[in-house]
Amino acid sequence: MPASRTRHLCSVAAALALTVAGPATAASAADDGLREVMFVGNNWDGTADVIKSSGDFAKIGRINVIPDKAERLAEINADPIKWIYYTSIRDQVGQGHDQYVDDMYSTPDGRSVVVSRPSFADVVSIDLATDKVNWRFPVAGYRADHMAVSPDGTRVAVSASTANKVQVLDIDTGKELGEFDTGDKPHENFFTNGGTYIWNMSIGEVTTSLDAPGWDWTKGDRHITIVDATTFKQVKTIDMRQRLDAIGLKDFSDAVRPAAFTPDWSKLYFQVSFFNGFLEYDVAADKITRVKTLPENPATNPDRTTWLLDSRHHGISMNPEGTKLCVAGTMDNYATVVDRASFDVGPLITASTPYWATVSGDGKDCIISEAGADQVTAIDFATGQKVLSVPVGDHPQRVRLGHVQADWTSPSGS
Repeated sequence: MPASRTRHLCSVAAALALTVAGPATAASAADDGLREVMFVGNNWDGTADVIKSSGDFAKIGRINVIPDKAERLAEINADPIKWIYYTSIRDQVGQGHDQYVDDMYSTPDGRSVVVSRPSFADVVSIDLATDKVNWRFPVAGYRADHMAVSPDGTRVAVSASTANKVQVLDIDTGKELGEFDTGDKPHENFFTNGGTYIWNMSIGEVTTSLDAPGWDWTKGDRHITIVDATTFKQVKTIDMRQRLDAIGLKDFSDAVRPAAFTPDWSKLYFQVSFFNGFLEYDVAADKITRVKTLPENPATNPDRTTWLLDSRHHGISMNPEGTKLCVAGTMDNYATVVDRASFDVGPLITASTPYWATVSGDGKDCIISEAGADQVTAIDFATGQKVLSVPVGDHPQRVRLGHVQADWTSPSGS
């Protein structure tokens, strides 16, 4: 390898390990005229509930994220290929339901929310005052998935899962600013180190029944792709297969699912397919340093083919201080808070298919979405105990902090 190339890779590794300010929301809660809220995406409803970001998490309003449904269905029905993918998404990933909202972020001015819609293979900006579409961006391929917003709130990155690429859009106009190739089935995205890099985790094929470890090779190319967030040029890839094999975990999947960084971006805590637990990865050392196995629910069906999209556990977040992790034990029907230093496990909080974990606006609580109970539940990071649950729409999945105008009410009055 040329010396210049070696120096470049070393500088990238050093930059990735820099201690910087923790991740920021799209707009500061102190901005005049804005109110911090949480958006709860109700995937099967095609709605997003807007709730308070802390305290009692009371409902503030509801957004219709598919106001153009008739137009989109007409377009799909007129194209045999689009129709095949649309029905496939419903039958496989959607468990017999359309997937209308995967991810969402508000714009810095709190006037719109940007939503990725898997079944419609697009990203749209919805005007919060009218529930009307500001702009629409059809993603490459036939399915839109996880997104991430830049720290300054101006750009949004979306996984085009069937095209094996991430596309980065201007959040105000929907104009594509750039894109980059990933592994098979790109999934979660992060802007890291103050918006310097974008990380993407590809998870491979999760809809087949070839789930035994011996068939892992059929799942496709799964790796982490790291790119420069300005040029979208690749600066590093991380294949967890090699890191897992190095510590004797040859039967573990290398499909990196939800993940959480420490506030200084130096360590990554991530879940993998089929595993009831999580792993710790040291970014600078480029190796897995610890593995935590969490309790199994004896009532969980041991047949991997019955697990939701290869997810034994799906959802992990970290408190702002970086001292506690909150884990959604999806197929084991619980959530729990784990001490990051000791890996001691807190109480197991019963939950119905918890499918995401995030952090409240004040940083005190972990918020999980219970897809099986149509509610979100707050768990106190300090005690590990359940605080309360709030009913939302049908099949909540992604929950994101954001902002609305201070005097906002939903157009429908709901």
